[in-house]
Amino acid sequence: MLQSNLELLKHITEEISFILENTAGKEKDVVVEDPVLSRAIVRSLEIIGEASNQLDPDFKADHPEIEWRKIVNTRNRLIHVYFGVDYDIVWDIITNKLHELLDFAEQIIEEGGA
Repeated sequence: MLQSNLELLKHITEEISFILENTAGKEKDVVVEDPVLSRAIVRSLEIIGEASNQLDPDFKADHPEIEWRKIVNTRNRLIHVYFGVDYDIVWDIITNKLHELLDFAEQIIEEGGA
């Protein structure tokens, strides 16, 4: 069953919120050294990437300000090269990318126009 863009964006916001809530106030080393949290974050990034991949191509084309291809590529790397997870990149995503994506997704959801 195909999910609507709105449903997919809700999945994305849920996963971003999980990551941000569970990393708030923590240093990178604390997060990376917690095996449960680090695995949960990787899984959440995989879900964000998969949901982004399933968004309608026209929707993504209408919003080129979001780096959809990079989001999907990150998901693919995390799934296919699990033992090679680069937590510097994961931390950069957490600290520099997720807030923007969350704001974007929440705005679209609020407007109901996905």
